[in-house]
Parts: sequence; structure tokens; C-alpha cells
Amino acid sequence: MVRDGDLVAVFNNIHRVMKAEKYLKEHRLDILLIPVPRALSSDCGLAIRYAESARDDVERALAEAGLLPVECHQKRGESFVRVESRLCRSSCDGTVATGE
Repeated sequence: MVRDGDLVAVFNNIHRVMKAEKYLKEHRLDILLIPVPRALSSDCGLAIRYAESARDDVERALAEAGLLPVECHQKRGESFVRVESRLCRSSCDGTVATGE
């Protein structure tokens, strides 16, 4: 479901992630609504997956819409690494979560 190099944006509630999905799809961005991978925790349960190649467009659109995720992670091998991103609402510290 999440390919190596893909990014996962985690939101704090279901309303925000659904609104973000709708906004991004209306702007024809290549994203996918997915269950939050097991290695990551979320009260919401859903996240948005997007490819590294779409990162700038996705992050710009989310910032414009005011739909900032609380965490951003990138799949690297079997792990998810919390990544620095201008759109994350919390500080991203390079934390690594293993598994999927």
C-alpha cells in the first residue's frame, strides 16, 4: 500500500483528512486515502499517501487550504521516518517507526 519513498501525511481527525482528500482530488493531485500504517499512531485512523514527485504540489495545496497534517513520514525500506516538512503542524524530529 505504501511504496518505498512515498510520503504519508497524518491528520488529527477524520474530518480534516476527508476534507484534505476532497480538496487534493479536486485539484487532480495523485494522492490516496489509506489506513494509517501500523507503525504510526493516529487518533484519526486515516492518512494521505503521495509520491515524492508530487510532494511540492501536495504540500502547497494543503497549505493553501489550511489543512495541515500533524505529522509527515516517508517510507524508507521497512521503516517510516518522520520528515521535515513546511506543512506539518508539529515539529518533525526524524523519529523512525518500523514495520507497516
